[in-house]
Amino acid sequence: MLSMRKVIALLSAATAVAALTGTSASAAPEAAVPADTGQGKLVWSSCNDTGTPALQCAMLDVPVDYADPHGRKIKIKLNRLPATAPKSKQQGPILLNPGGPGDSGLWMPAYISGRIPKDVASTYDWIGFDPRGTNGSEPHVLCDAHYFDGERPDYQVSQGTSKAWLKKAAGYAADCAGDWSWLMPHMTTVDNARDMDSIRRALGAPKINFYGGSWGTSLGSTYGQLFPSRVRRMVLDSIVGPTISWYDHNVLQDKEHQRRFDAFAAWAAKADPVYHLGTDAAAVEKAYQQVEADLRSNPVEAAPAPGKIGPAEFEDTFYGGGYNFLRWPRMATVLSAYVAHHDTRPLSIAYNLYAAPGADDGTFPAYNAAQCTESAWPRDWEFWKKDQAKVNTSAPFYTYNNMWYNAACMFWPYQGNPAGRMKITGKGLPPVLLFQATEDAATPYEGGLAMHDALPGSKLVVQNGGSFHEILFHGNACLDDTFTDYLRDGSLPKGGGRIAKTCAPEADPTPTYVTPPSALTRKTAISPLSPTDPEAVHGVLR
Repeated sequence: MLSMRKVIALLSAATAVAALTGTSASAAPEAAVPADTGQGKLVWSSCNDTGTPALQCAMLDVPVDYADPHGRKIKIKLNRLPATAPKSKQQGPILLNPGGPGDSGLWMPAYISGRIPKDVASTYDWIGFDPRGTNGSEPHVLCDAHYFDGERPDYQVSQGTSKAWLKKAAGYAADCAGDWSWLMPHMTTVDNARDMDSIRRALGAPKINFYGGSWGTSLGSTYGQLFPSRVRRMVLDSIVGPTISWYDHNVLQDKEHQRRFDAFAAWAAKADPVYHLGTDAAAVEKAYQQVEADLRSNPVEAAPAPGKIGPAEFEDTFYGGGYNFLRWPRMATVLSAYVAHHDTRPLSIAYNLYAAPGADDGTFPAYNAAQCTESAWPRDWEFWKKDQAKVNTSAPFYTYNNMWYNAACMFWPYQGNPAGRMKITGKGLPPVLLFQATEDAATPYEGGLAMHDALPGSKLVVQNGGSFHEILFHGNACLDDTFTDYLRDGSLPKGGGRIAKTCAPEADPTPTYVTPPSALTRKTAISPLSPTDPEAVHGVLR
Protein backbone atom coordinates (compact mmCIF):
# COMPACT_ATOMS: atom_id res chain seq x y z
CA MET A 1 0.00 0.00 0.00
CA LEU A 2 1.03 3.59 -0.52
CA SER A 3 2.36 5.38 2.52
CA MET A 4 0.23 8.22 3.92
CA ARG A 5 2.99 10.65 2.93
CA LYS A 6 2.71 9.55 -0.69
CA VAL A 7 -1.09 9.70 -0.69
CA ILE A 8 -1.05 13.21 0.74
CA ALA A 9 1.58 14.24 -1.79
CA LEU A 10 -0.55 12.95 -4.64
CA LEU A 11 -3.72 14.68 -3.45
CA SER A 12 -2.12 17.99 -2.58
CA ALA A 13 -0.18 18.12 -5.82
CA ALA A 14 -3.30 17.36 -7.83
CA THR A 15 -5.20 20.16 -6.09
CA ALA A 16 -2.37 22.64 -6.43
CA VAL A 17 -2.03 22.29 -10.18
CA ALA A 18 -5.57 21.44 -11.30
CA ALA A 19 -6.08 24.87 -12.78
CA LEU A 20 -2.61 25.00 -14.25
CA THR A 21 -2.80 21.72 -16.15
CA GLY A 22 -6.11 22.67 -17.67
CA THR A 23 -4.28 25.38 -19.61
CA SER A 24 -0.77 23.95 -19.87
CA ALA A 25 -1.25 22.92 -23.48
CA SER A 26 -2.88 26.15 -24.55
CA ALA A 27 -0.96 28.43 -26.84
CA ALA A 28 -0.67 32.06 -25.87
CA PRO A 29 -0.75 34.34 -28.91
CA GLU A 30 2.77 34.96 -30.11
CA ALA A 31 2.52 38.71 -29.56
CA ALA A 32 1.47 38.09 -25.94
CA VAL A 33 4.69 36.31 -25.01
CA PRO A 34 6.61 38.68 -22.71
CA ALA A 35 9.82 40.09 -24.16
CA ASP A 36 11.65 39.57 -20.86
CA THR A 37 11.38 35.90 -19.95
CA GLY A 38 13.92 36.10 -17.17
CA GLN A 39 16.41 33.71 -18.71
CA GLY A 40 20.16 34.08 -18.31
CA LYS A 41 22.93 34.58 -20.79
CA LEU A 42 25.18 32.09 -22.51
CA VAL A 43 28.85 31.86 -21.61
CA TRP A 44 30.51 29.37 -23.93
CA SER A 45 33.55 27.32 -23.03
CA SER A 46 35.21 24.25 -24.47
CA CYS A 47 33.39 20.96 -23.85
CA ASN A 48 36.84 19.30 -23.75
CA ASP A 49 35.59 16.80 -26.29
CA THR A 50 38.68 15.21 -27.81
CA GLY A 51 36.69 13.84 -30.72
CA THR A 52 35.21 17.24 -31.59
CA PRO A 53 37.50 19.92 -30.14
CA ALA A 54 35.45 22.76 -31.62
CA LEU A 55 32.40 21.77 -29.54
CA GLN A 56 31.44 24.43 -26.98
CA CYS A 57 29.24 24.05 -23.88
CA ALA A 58 27.12 26.40 -21.79
CA MET A 59 24.34 26.50 -19.21
CA LEU A 60 21.29 28.74 -19.58
CA ASP A 61 19.01 29.95 -16.78
CA VAL A 62 15.31 29.68 -17.65
CA PRO A 63 12.18 30.18 -15.54
CA VAL A 64 10.48 27.16 -14.02
CA ASP A 65 7.17 28.80 -14.91
CA TYR A 66 7.06 31.15 -17.90
CA ALA A 67 3.99 32.80 -16.40
CA ASP A 68 6.34 33.96 -13.64
CA PRO A 69 9.50 34.85 -15.59
CA HIS A 70 11.31 36.32 -12.59
CA GLY A 71 10.51 33.46 -10.24
CA ARG A 72 12.48 30.31 -9.57
CA LYS A 73 15.07 29.34 -12.20
CA ILE A 74 16.47 26.10 -13.52
CA LYS A 75 19.36 25.51 -15.92
CA ILE A 76 19.42 24.05 -19.42
CA LYS A 77 22.64 22.44 -20.61
CA LEU A 78 23.48 22.99 -24.25
CA ASN A 79 26.33 22.77 -26.68
CA ARG A 80 27.13 24.10 -30.10
CA LEU A 81 29.33 23.37 -33.07
CA PRO A 82 29.83 26.83 -34.58
CA ALA A 83 29.46 27.54 -38.27
CA THR A 84 32.77 27.82 -40.11
CA ALA A 85 31.52 29.22 -43.42
CA PRO A 86 32.05 32.89 -44.22
CA LYS A 87 29.57 35.13 -42.40
CA SER A 88 27.81 35.95 -45.66
CA LYS A 89 26.93 32.26 -46.16
CA GLN A 90 25.93 31.38 -42.62
CA GLN A 91 22.30 30.37 -42.06
CA GLY A 92 21.94 30.70 -38.30
CA PRO A 93 21.41 28.16 -35.52
CA ILE A 94 19.73 24.79 -35.99
CA LEU A 95 18.38 23.35 -32.75
CA LEU A 96 18.33 19.56 -32.51
CA ASN A 97 16.21 17.16 -30.49
CA PRO A 98 16.20 13.34 -30.74
CA GLY A 99 12.96 12.68 -28.88
CA GLY A 100 12.22 10.83 -25.70
CA PRO A 101 10.55 12.82 -24.21
CA GLY A 102 13.70 13.86 -22.40
CA ASP A 103 16.55 12.34 -24.40
CA SER A 104 19.82 14.26 -24.52
CA GLY A 105 20.58 16.14 -27.70
CA LEU A 106 24.21 16.85 -26.87
CA TRP A 107 25.50 14.10 -29.18
CA MET A 108 23.66 15.51 -32.17
CA PRO A 109 25.71 18.52 -33.36
CA ALA A 110 28.83 16.48 -34.12
CA TYR A 111 26.88 13.45 -35.33
CA ILE A 112 24.43 15.08 -37.75
CA SER A 113 26.77 17.74 -39.09
CA GLY A 114 29.24 14.96 -39.87
CA ARG A 115 26.70 13.15 -42.03
CA ILE A 116 25.90 15.87 -44.51
CA PRO A 117 28.20 17.62 -47.01
CA LYS A 118 30.61 20.08 -45.44
CA ASP A 119 29.53 22.92 -47.70
CA VAL A 120 26.09 22.73 -46.04
CA ALA A 121 27.10 21.70 -42.53
CA SER A 122 29.54 24.60 -42.27
CA THR A 123 26.77 27.17 -42.78
CA TYR A 124 24.91 26.37 -39.54
CA ASP A 125 25.53 26.68 -35.82
CA TRP A 126 24.55 23.20 -34.61
CA ILE A 127 22.86 23.39 -31.19
CA GLY A 128 22.20 20.42 -28.92
CA PHE A 129 20.55 20.62 -25.51
CA ASP A 130 19.31 18.54 -22.60
CA PRO A 131 15.60 19.19 -21.98
CA ARG A 132 14.65 20.67 -18.64
CA GLY A 133 14.97 18.34 -15.70
CA THR A 134 17.05 15.76 -17.59
CA ASN A 135 20.62 14.59 -18.10
CA GLY A 136 23.10 17.45 -17.59
CA SER A 137 20.49 20.16 -17.10
CA GLU A 138 19.93 21.27 -13.52
CA PRO A 139 18.23 19.89 -11.61
CA HIS A 140 18.31 16.32 -12.89
CA VAL A 141 14.93 15.00 -11.78
CA LEU A 142 15.10 11.65 -9.99
CA CYS A 143 11.94 9.95 -8.72
CA ASP A 144 13.02 6.36 -8.03
CA ALA A 145 16.55 5.35 -8.92
CA HIS A 146 15.67 1.65 -8.69
CA TYR A 147 12.38 1.61 -10.59
CA PHE A 148 13.78 -0.44 -13.47
CA ASP A 149 15.96 -2.80 -11.44
CA GLY A 150 15.45 -6.45 -12.34
CA GLU A 151 13.82 -8.78 -11.79
CA ARG A 152 10.56 -6.82 -12.16
CA PRO A 153 7.03 -8.26 -12.15
CA ASP A 154 5.92 -10.11 -15.26
CA TYR A 155 4.19 -7.83 -17.76
CA GLN A 156 1.57 -10.39 -18.74
CA VAL A 157 -1.65 -9.96 -16.73
CA SER A 158 -2.30 -13.68 -17.03
CA GLN A 159 0.59 -14.19 -14.59
CA GLY A 160 -1.25 -12.46 -11.74
CA THR A 161 1.12 -9.51 -11.41
CA SER A 162 -1.37 -6.66 -11.97
CA LYS A 163 -1.58 -5.70 -8.28
CA ALA A 164 2.20 -5.55 -8.07
CA TRP A 165 2.41 -3.31 -11.13
CA LEU A 166 -0.40 -1.03 -9.96
CA LYS A 167 1.35 -0.56 -6.63
CA LYS A 168 4.65 0.04 -8.39
CA ALA A 169 3.19 2.61 -10.84
CA ALA A 170 1.23 4.44 -8.13
CA GLY A 171 4.32 4.59 -5.95
CA TYR A 172 6.33 6.07 -8.79
CA ALA A 173 3.76 8.80 -9.40
CA ALA A 174 3.74 9.59 -5.69
CA ASP A 175 7.54 9.74 -5.53
CA CYS A 176 7.61 12.23 -8.39
CA ALA A 177 4.90 14.36 -6.78
CA GLY A 178 6.43 14.19 -3.34
CA ASP A 179 9.85 15.49 -4.32
CA TRP A 180 9.24 17.44 -7.50
CA SER A 181 5.80 19.04 -7.23
CA TRP A 182 7.38 22.44 -7.90
CA LEU A 183 8.76 21.33 -11.28
CA MET A 184 6.70 18.40 -12.60
CA PRO A 185 3.75 20.50 -13.84
CA HIS A 186 6.24 22.59 -15.84
CA MET A 187 7.91 19.79 -17.83
CA THR A 188 5.44 19.61 -20.69
CA THR A 189 6.19 19.93 -24.38
CA VAL A 190 5.00 23.55 -24.23
CA ASP A 191 7.50 24.32 -21.45
CA ASN A 192 10.30 22.75 -23.46
CA ALA A 193 9.25 24.71 -26.55
CA ARG A 194 9.47 27.92 -24.55
CA ASP A 195 12.95 26.87 -23.42
CA MET A 196 13.87 26.62 -27.10
CA ASP A 197 12.81 30.21 -27.56
CA SER A 198 14.88 31.20 -24.55
CA ILE A 199 17.83 29.52 -26.29
CA ARG A 200 17.03 31.41 -29.49
CA ARG A 201 16.93 34.70 -27.61
CA ALA A 202 20.17 33.96 -25.76
CA LEU A 203 21.84 33.14 -29.08
CA GLY A 204 20.74 36.52 -30.40
CA ALA A 205 19.05 34.91 -33.40
CA PRO A 206 15.85 36.36 -34.88
CA LYS A 207 14.90 32.91 -36.21
CA ILE A 208 15.92 29.32 -35.66
CA ASN A 209 16.13 26.22 -37.81
CA PHE A 210 15.08 22.94 -36.22
CA TYR A 211 15.47 19.18 -36.63
CA GLY A 212 13.47 16.89 -34.37
CA GLY A 213 12.79 13.17 -34.34
CA SER A 214 10.10 11.16 -32.56
CA TRP A 215 8.80 13.26 -29.62
CA GLY A 216 11.03 15.98 -31.08
CA THR A 217 8.41 16.31 -33.83
CA SER A 218 5.86 17.28 -31.16
CA LEU A 219 8.39 19.68 -29.69
CA GLY A 220 9.11 21.27 -33.07
CA SER A 221 5.49 21.57 -34.17
CA THR A 222 4.59 23.04 -30.77
CA TYR A 223 7.37 25.59 -31.08
CA GLY A 224 6.10 26.45 -34.55
CA GLN A 225 2.59 26.92 -33.21
CA LEU A 226 3.79 29.18 -30.41
CA PHE A 227 6.36 31.14 -32.41
CA PRO A 228 5.71 30.75 -36.16
CA SER A 229 7.53 33.93 -37.16
CA ARG A 230 10.68 32.69 -35.43
CA VAL A 231 11.01 29.55 -37.58
CA ARG A 232 13.25 29.65 -40.63
CA ARG A 233 13.36 25.96 -41.58
CA MET A 234 12.01 22.89 -39.81
CA VAL A 235 12.49 19.15 -40.36
CA LEU A 236 10.36 16.56 -38.54
CA ASP A 237 11.47 12.92 -38.70
CA SER A 238 9.26 9.98 -37.56
CA ILE A 239 6.23 11.92 -36.56
CA VAL A 240 3.83 11.88 -33.64
CA GLY A 241 0.36 12.73 -34.90
CA PRO A 242 -0.65 16.22 -33.75
CA THR A 243 -4.15 15.40 -32.46
CA ILE A 244 -4.04 11.88 -31.05
CA SER A 245 -4.05 11.38 -27.27
CA TRP A 246 -0.99 9.75 -25.78
CA TYR A 247 -3.07 6.78 -24.62
CA ASP A 248 -4.40 6.17 -28.13
CA HIS A 249 -0.95 6.70 -29.60
CA ASN A 250 0.32 3.84 -27.46
CA VAL A 251 -2.40 1.57 -28.81
CA LEU A 252 -1.19 2.33 -32.34
CA GLN A 253 2.34 1.53 -31.20
CA ASP A 254 1.22 -1.87 -29.92
CA LYS A 255 -0.19 -2.80 -33.32
CA GLU A 256 2.87 -1.58 -35.23
CA HIS A 257 5.31 -3.29 -32.88
CA GLN A 258 3.45 -6.52 -33.55
CA ARG A 259 3.94 -6.00 -37.29
CA ARG A 260 7.66 -5.38 -36.83
CA PHE A 261 8.05 -8.43 -34.56
CA ASP A 262 6.26 -10.50 -37.17
CA ALA A 263 8.67 -9.11 -39.77
CA PHE A 264 11.62 -10.08 -37.57
CA ALA A 265 10.24 -13.59 -37.17
CA ALA A 266 9.78 -13.97 -40.92
CA TRP A 267 13.34 -12.73 -41.51
CA ALA A 268 14.76 -15.20 -38.94
CA ALA A 269 12.74 -18.04 -40.47
CA LYS A 270 14.33 -17.38 -43.87
CA ALA A 271 17.68 -17.71 -42.11
CA ASP A 272 16.95 -21.11 -40.58
CA PRO A 273 20.34 -22.48 -41.73
CA VAL A 274 21.94 -19.84 -39.45
CA TYR A 275 19.61 -19.78 -36.45
CA HIS A 276 17.77 -23.14 -36.59
CA LEU A 277 14.57 -21.66 -35.18
CA GLY A 278 12.25 -23.05 -37.83
CA THR A 279 11.37 -22.25 -41.40
CA ASP A 280 8.26 -20.17 -40.80
CA ALA A 281 7.53 -17.12 -38.68
CA ALA A 282 5.21 -19.02 -36.37
CA ALA A 283 8.04 -21.34 -35.35
CA VAL A 284 10.30 -18.38 -34.51
CA GLU A 285 7.59 -16.72 -32.45
CA LYS A 286 7.00 -20.03 -30.65
CA ALA A 287 10.70 -20.09 -29.75
CA TYR A 288 10.38 -16.56 -28.34
CA GLN A 289 7.39 -17.65 -26.23
CA GLN A 290 9.27 -20.75 -25.11
CA VAL A 291 12.22 -18.72 -23.82
CA GLU A 292 9.94 -16.24 -22.04
CA ALA A 293 8.00 -19.05 -20.39
CA ASP A 294 11.20 -20.69 -19.20
CA LEU A 295 12.47 -17.43 -17.71
CA ARG A 296 9.35 -17.23 -15.56
CA SER A 297 10.56 -20.13 -13.46
CA ASN A 298 14.26 -19.90 -14.26
CA PRO A 299 15.42 -16.27 -14.46
CA VAL A 300 19.06 -15.89 -15.41
CA GLU A 301 21.76 -13.71 -13.97
CA ALA A 302 21.95 -10.32 -15.64
CA ALA A 303 25.64 -9.86 -14.81
CA PRO A 304 27.47 -7.64 -15.19
CA ALA A 305 24.26 -5.64 -14.66
CA PRO A 306 22.72 -6.27 -11.23
CA GLY A 307 19.70 -8.48 -10.70
CA LYS A 308 18.19 -11.12 -12.92
CA ILE A 309 16.60 -11.37 -16.35
CA GLY A 310 13.02 -12.55 -16.06
CA PRO A 311 10.21 -12.26 -18.59
CA ALA A 312 9.90 -8.47 -18.25
CA GLU A 313 13.61 -7.92 -18.85
CA PHE A 314 13.46 -10.40 -21.73
CA GLU A 315 10.63 -8.48 -23.40
CA ASP A 316 12.49 -5.20 -22.95
CA THR A 317 15.51 -6.73 -24.66
CA PHE A 318 13.44 -7.55 -27.73
CA TYR A 319 11.10 -4.60 -28.26
CA GLY A 320 13.97 -2.42 -29.51
CA GLY A 321 14.04 -4.50 -32.69
CA GLY A 322 11.04 -2.45 -33.75
CA TYR A 323 13.20 0.68 -33.65
CA ASN A 324 16.26 -0.64 -35.42
CA PHE A 325 16.38 -3.79 -37.52
CA LEU A 326 20.17 -3.99 -37.23
CA ARG A 327 19.42 -5.56 -33.85
CA TRP A 328 17.73 -8.53 -35.50
CA PRO A 329 20.85 -10.74 -35.86
CA ARG A 330 21.63 -10.41 -32.16
CA MET A 331 17.99 -11.02 -31.22
CA ALA A 332 17.85 -14.18 -33.33
CA THR A 333 21.13 -15.32 -31.80
CA VAL A 334 19.65 -14.93 -28.31
CA LEU A 335 16.79 -17.26 -29.20
CA SER A 336 18.98 -19.73 -31.08
CA ALA A 337 21.56 -20.05 -28.32
CA TYR A 338 18.95 -20.44 -25.60
CA VAL A 339 16.72 -22.94 -27.41
CA ALA A 340 19.48 -25.10 -28.88
CA HIS A 341 22.05 -25.08 -26.08
CA HIS A 342 20.48 -23.25 -23.12
CA ASP A 343 23.32 -20.78 -23.58
CA THR A 344 22.29 -17.59 -21.77
CA ARG A 345 25.38 -15.55 -22.61
CA PRO A 346 23.89 -13.91 -25.75
CA LEU A 347 20.79 -12.98 -23.73
CA SER A 348 22.85 -11.42 -20.97
CA ILE A 349 24.90 -9.45 -23.47
CA ALA A 350 21.84 -8.25 -25.37
CA TYR A 351 20.08 -7.26 -22.15
CA ASN A 352 23.08 -5.29 -20.96
CA LEU A 353 23.37 -3.54 -24.31
CA TYR A 354 19.72 -2.80 -24.92
CA ALA A 355 17.66 -2.88 -21.75
CA ALA A 356 19.66 -2.83 -18.51
CA PRO A 357 18.85 0.24 -16.40
CA GLY A 358 21.34 3.01 -15.82
CA ALA A 359 22.38 4.46 -12.49
CA ASP A 360 18.92 6.01 -11.96
CA ASP A 361 15.55 6.27 -13.67
CA GLY A 362 17.04 8.31 -16.50
CA THR A 363 14.57 10.36 -18.49
CA PHE A 364 11.52 8.45 -17.25
CA PRO A 365 10.39 11.37 -15.03
CA ALA A 366 10.44 13.66 -18.07
CA TYR A 367 8.60 11.07 -20.16
CA ASN A 368 5.81 10.87 -17.61
CA ALA A 369 5.75 14.59 -16.93
CA ALA A 370 5.08 15.30 -20.60
CA GLN A 371 2.77 12.47 -21.57
CA CYS A 372 0.71 12.14 -18.40
CA THR A 373 0.08 15.88 -18.13
CA GLU A 374 -0.64 16.82 -21.72
CA SER A 375 -3.74 14.81 -22.48
CA ALA A 376 -6.42 13.09 -20.44
CA TRP A 377 -5.67 9.48 -19.47
CA PRO A 378 -8.13 6.85 -18.25
CA ARG A 379 -7.97 6.82 -14.46
CA ASP A 380 -9.91 3.59 -13.97
CA TRP A 381 -7.97 0.32 -13.91
CA GLU A 382 -11.07 -1.59 -14.97
CA PHE A 383 -11.13 0.42 -18.20
CA TRP A 384 -7.44 -0.24 -18.82
CA LYS A 385 -7.85 -3.93 -18.10
CA LYS A 386 -10.72 -4.40 -20.54
CA ASP A 387 -9.44 -2.10 -23.27
CA GLN A 388 -5.89 -3.41 -23.24
CA ALA A 389 -7.15 -6.99 -23.30
CA LYS A 390 -8.87 -6.19 -26.60
CA VAL A 391 -5.66 -4.76 -28.02
CA ASN A 392 -3.67 -7.73 -26.77
CA THR A 393 -5.73 -10.18 -28.81
CA SER A 394 -4.17 -8.85 -32.02
CA ALA A 395 -0.91 -7.39 -30.66
CA PRO A 396 0.37 -9.65 -27.85
CA PHE A 397 4.05 -8.90 -28.41
CA TYR A 398 4.02 -5.41 -26.90
CA THR A 399 0.62 -4.48 -25.46
CA TYR A 400 1.14 -5.28 -21.78
CA ASN A 401 4.78 -4.19 -21.85
CA ASN A 402 3.65 -0.79 -23.12
CA MET A 403 0.69 -0.65 -20.74
CA TRP A 404 2.77 -1.04 -17.60
CA TYR A 405 5.45 1.33 -18.86
CA ASN A 406 2.77 4.02 -19.03
CA ALA A 407 0.72 2.99 -16.00
CA ALA A 408 1.96 5.87 -13.82
CA CYS A 409 -0.31 8.11 -15.90
CA MET A 410 -3.26 6.33 -14.24
CA PHE A 411 -2.14 7.88 -10.95
CA TRP A 412 -0.40 11.04 -12.13
CA PRO A 413 -1.35 13.90 -9.81
CA TYR A 414 -1.33 16.53 -12.54
CA GLN A 415 -4.53 15.77 -14.41
CA GLY A 416 -4.16 15.65 -18.16
CA ASN A 417 -5.63 18.50 -20.12
CA PRO A 418 -9.13 17.37 -21.20
CA ALA A 419 -8.78 19.47 -24.35
CA GLY A 420 -5.79 17.38 -25.36
CA ARG A 421 -2.44 18.50 -26.69
CA MET A 422 -1.93 21.86 -28.34
CA LYS A 423 -3.78 22.19 -31.63
CA ILE A 424 -1.36 22.45 -34.53
CA THR A 425 -2.49 24.56 -37.48
CA GLY A 426 0.78 25.64 -39.07
CA LYS A 427 -0.50 29.20 -39.42
CA GLY A 428 2.38 31.53 -40.25
CA LEU A 429 4.96 28.75 -40.62
CA PRO A 430 7.29 28.42 -43.61
CA PRO A 431 7.16 25.08 -45.50
CA VAL A 432 8.11 22.21 -43.18
CA LEU A 433 9.85 19.05 -44.42
CA LEU A 434 8.44 15.79 -43.02
CA PHE A 435 9.92 12.27 -43.06
CA GLN A 436 7.95 9.14 -42.19
CA ALA A 437 8.29 5.38 -42.67
CA THR A 438 5.18 3.31 -43.34
CA GLU A 439 6.23 0.63 -40.85
CA ASP A 440 7.57 2.74 -38.01
CA ALA A 441 6.61 1.05 -34.74
CA ALA A 442 7.26 3.96 -32.37
CA THR A 443 5.56 6.72 -34.38
CA PRO A 444 3.05 5.00 -36.66
CA TYR A 445 2.50 6.11 -40.24
CA GLU A 446 -0.82 7.76 -39.48
CA GLY A 447 1.06 10.45 -37.55
CA GLY A 448 3.04 11.56 -40.59
CA LEU A 449 -0.08 11.88 -42.69
CA ALA A 450 -1.89 13.80 -39.94
CA MET A 451 1.00 16.22 -39.46
CA HIS A 452 1.15 16.90 -43.20
CA ASP A 453 -2.58 17.63 -43.20
CA ALA A 454 -2.15 19.98 -40.22
CA LEU A 455 0.72 21.98 -41.75
CA PRO A 456 -0.24 23.78 -44.96
CA GLY A 457 2.69 23.94 -47.35
CA SER A 458 4.53 21.01 -45.74
CA LYS A 459 6.11 18.29 -47.86
CA LEU A 460 5.94 14.65 -46.76
CA VAL A 461 8.68 12.19 -47.74
CA VAL A 462 7.64 8.56 -47.16
CA GLN A 463 9.87 5.53 -46.83
CA ASN A 464 7.92 2.47 -47.90
CA GLY A 465 8.67 -0.23 -45.36
CA GLY A 466 10.50 -0.26 -42.07
CA SER A 467 14.08 -0.33 -40.94
CA PHE A 468 14.72 2.42 -38.40
CA HIS A 469 12.81 4.72 -36.12
CA GLU A 470 14.08 8.15 -37.17
CA ILE A 471 14.95 7.36 -40.74
CA LEU A 472 17.50 10.03 -41.59
CA PHE A 473 21.29 9.67 -41.30
CA HIS A 474 21.51 5.92 -41.92
CA GLY A 475 23.03 6.22 -45.37
CA ASN A 476 19.82 6.23 -47.39
CA ALA A 477 20.67 8.75 -50.13
CA CYS A 478 17.05 9.24 -51.19
CA LEU A 479 16.23 10.49 -47.70
CA ASP A 480 19.47 12.18 -46.70
CA ASP A 481 19.89 14.10 -49.97
CA THR A 482 16.38 15.53 -49.58
CA PHE A 483 17.30 16.74 -46.10
CA THR A 484 20.57 18.24 -47.37
CA ASP A 485 18.90 20.05 -50.27
CA TYR A 486 16.40 21.64 -47.89
CA LEU A 487 19.11 22.79 -45.51
CA ARG A 488 21.25 24.05 -48.36
CA ASP A 489 18.77 26.48 -49.89
CA GLY A 490 15.24 25.57 -48.81
CA SER A 491 14.60 23.27 -51.78
CA LEU A 492 11.65 20.92 -51.31
CA PRO A 493 10.43 17.85 -53.19
CA LYS A 494 8.31 18.85 -56.18
CA GLY A 495 5.62 16.20 -55.85
CA GLY A 496 2.08 17.23 -55.01
CA GLY A 497 -0.60 15.49 -53.00
CA ARG A 498 -0.17 14.05 -49.55
CA ILE A 499 3.11 12.31 -50.43
CA ALA A 500 5.66 14.48 -52.19
CA LYS A 501 8.38 11.85 -52.50
CA THR A 502 8.77 8.12 -51.89
CA CYS A 503 11.97 6.31 -50.88
CA ALA A 504 12.83 2.63 -50.52
CA PRO A 505 13.97 1.17 -47.19
CA GLU A 506 17.44 -0.19 -46.55
CA ALA A 507 18.11 -3.85 -47.30
CA ASP A 508 17.41 -6.28 -44.46
CA PRO A 509 20.44 -7.10 -42.31
CA THR A 510 22.55 -10.11 -43.24
CA PRO A 511 21.73 -13.08 -40.98
CA THR A 512 24.74 -13.63 -38.72
CA TYR A 513 25.18 -15.70 -35.59
CA VAL A 514 26.64 -13.17 -33.15
CA THR A 515 29.12 -15.37 -31.30
CA PRO A 516 29.60 -14.23 -27.69
CA PRO A 517 33.13 -13.56 -26.44
CA SER A 518 34.89 -16.36 -24.61
CA ALA A 519 34.83 -14.33 -21.40
CA LEU A 520 32.01 -11.95 -20.57
CA THR A 521 33.45 -8.79 -19.09
CA ARG A 522 31.88 -5.60 -17.85
CA LYS A 523 33.50 -3.67 -20.67
CA THR A 524 32.19 -5.89 -23.47
CA ALA A 525 28.75 -6.35 -22.00
CA ILE A 526 27.58 -2.98 -20.81
CA SER A 527 29.54 -0.36 -22.68
CA PRO A 528 26.68 1.92 -23.75
CA LEU A 529 25.67 2.07 -27.38
CA SER A 530 27.01 5.33 -28.72
CA PRO A 531 25.07 7.44 -31.24
CA THR A 532 27.41 6.14 -33.93
CA ASP A 533 26.80 2.48 -33.07
CA PRO A 534 24.67 0.94 -35.84
CA GLU A 535 22.58 -0.91 -33.24
CA ALA A 536 21.84 2.21 -31.19
CA VAL A 537 18.25 3.37 -30.80
CA HIS A 538 17.60 7.09 -30.81
CA GLY A 539 14.50 9.07 -29.97
CA VAL A 540 12.81 6.32 -28.04
CA LEU A 541 9.14 7.19 -27.61
CA ARG A 542 7.70 4.18 -25.82
